[in-house]
Amino acid sequence: MMTPTPKAFPAPETLLMHSGDMLLLDHITAFDAECTMATYRPQAQAWYADPNGNMPAWMGIELMAQTIAAHVGLLKQQQGLPPKQGVLLGTRRYHAHVPAFAADTLLEIKASVAFRDDSGLGAYDCVISNAASVVAEATLKVYEPEDFQSFLQGNTP
Repeated sequence: MMTPTPKAFPAPETLLMHSGDMLLLDHITAFDAECTMATYRPQAQAWYADPNGNMPAWMGIELMAQTIAAHVGLLKQQQGLPPKQGVLLGTRRYHAHVPAFAADTLLEIKASVAFRDDSGLGAYDCVISNAASVVAEATLKVYEPEDFQSFLQGNTP
């Protein structure tokens, strides 16, 4: 497992297109060419909170996707390039070991490259853990089109 380093990483909002309540990463804690780790602490009063104030486990897919976006953003930053928009294509398997992530519990999200090519297509093996155990895992497929607007309009070759 990748060891977090004391190095200061950029704030997630500088790497992602998300902001405000839609930004679901608190900190980047580790990064290298093949993996990024981030943390998030679910909030009891957040828009996603269930009646008990917890984050439904299905939201883990978004935590994973944002960690992947941070990874790609950090890679771009190393190249002197700005972050680009990408899309989540889907998941091979998402398995949550709990029905919800407890409010105010620190979650650690790890996204490791399983596959990535020059076209922008990639797959990442992701794990979400709390202090006690793994609470969710999945392989997510993502795509970073060269021209995001053309991709949305269906004009990507």
